[in-house]
Amino acid sequence: MNTILITIIALNLIVSFKGFGDLSFFRKYEFHIGSIRAGEQIRMFSSAFLHADLGHLFFNMFTLYMFAPVVINHLESFSFLTVYLVSLIFGSLLTLYFHKNDYSYRAIGASGAVTGVLYAAILLQPDMSLYLFFIPIPIPAYIFGIGYLLYSIYGMKAKNDTIGHTAHFGGAIGGFLITILKEPQMLTENTFMVVLLAIPIVILFVMAKTGKL
Repeated sequence: MNTILITIIALNLIVSFKGFGDLSFFRKYEFHIGSIRAGEQIRMFSSAFLHADLGHLFFNMFTLYMFAPVVINHLESFSFLTVYLVSLIFGSLLTLYFHKNDYSYRAIGASGAVTGVLYAAILLQPDMSLYLFFIPIPIPAYIFGIGYLLYSIYGMKAKNDTIGHTAHFGGAIGGFLITILKEPQMLTENTFMVVLLAIPIVILFVMAKTGKL
């Protein structure tokens, strides 16, 4: 397995398990609008290594493990790290933008960065498929990616957990843009997939503009 990928997964495991057993640590480094606006910008980065529980941690790390090799094989290790970090930052920035006036808003999770890697992988290998635990037949990866973002809209509207659903979209935007910047030929060679993956992002902003979130 790639060294950078191992390091990212290890950091998520270490920080998350520390947070599971230490509430003060968890509260100090989670994404919290009030604290960020008071000057604690480190939370915009550190929160992406905290998780709500083992299930949340496993899902994010498993998804990263499945899709990261595609990005690494196509763009090499440094570009993969760039996709991960830019997606993480975009996820936090979009979350801050959407919730800037909700001082009590809290969120955690690597989902933004992972969604960026997922989107990058689908753009780079649009014909890839995957198996889900509850479906015995392979499904196209782009259906999983689009469905994941549409579910995130539900999560944003429901507001019944601390998972960073808004960050999923920021991460997707980051991964989408970085991948196209690195492989601009896909705009003409893979136009259909580029447009298809942009649809959930457009839906999000339309819903936000019309006050439906």
